[in-house]
Amino acid sequence: MPADAPTILATSGGYRPADRHRLDFAPLVHHAVELSGVTSRAPRVCHLGTAGGDQRWFNAELDEAARGAGFDLSHLNLFSMPSVEDVEGHLLGQDVIWVNGGSVANLLAVWRVHGLDQILPRVWQAGVVLAGVSAGSICWYVGGTTDSFGPLRAVTNGLALLPYANGVHYDSEAARRPLVQRLVADGTLPETHCTDDGVGLVYRGTELVETVTEVRGSGGYVVTRDGDRAVERRLEPRVLPGA
Repeated sequence: MPADAPTILATSGGYRPADRHRLDFAPLVHHAVELSGVTSRAPRVCHLGTAGGDQRWFNAELDEAARGAGFDLSHLNLFSMPSVEDVEGHLLGQDVIWVNGGSVANLLAVWRVHGLDQILPRVWQAGVVLAGVSAGSICWYVGGTTDSFGPLRAVTNGLALLPYANGVHYDSEAARRPLVQRLVADGTLPETHCTDDGVGLVYRGTELVETVTEVRGSGGYVVTRDGDRAVERRLEPRVLPGA
């Protein structure tokens, strides 16, 4: 069931500890499903764990979380080969694509080898909600800040479905905020949309339409360039049910 417009939910969250297994899907993942508009059946969610090397143990953790949430969860693994014969067909059959965190630099390289840089824009235009956390957030933008190479630095070869850059973990990793501001001020990054941990940014097409959170007190931010300096504006999020 396609969303009524191309939709992206870019986050610094989505998981929380569980009582009887390691993690559950937190409100941000449930909001991605809500944005898809699916009703009357189990939501079809495809997890892409490329940024972490398609770790099967983590897939199993998400399988347990999906059973508790009532999701029909699948995994598109690209290591050591694509786990489905028709990658585009499989992704077009989903309600939500959820991309996990890890190395955004490695994710982008592997996606391009397998043609996902061409497939995912078509999937997005078809109305499948694209969502994810950390690397799974930055990938939808022009770029952002990453520790994929060790020291925190800019990455500028994202899929550019959104014509902005992205700053994740804005409140929890001390080097992120000043680096974003420096990179925007010197023109390395364009207007940059940032999320504290637990916050998500909702886009319809390329328009930022809402900021939401599963962590009370956290915020979103827009960082723009004014001459040779960066200007930061806070976005006050709506608190999601279950937060």
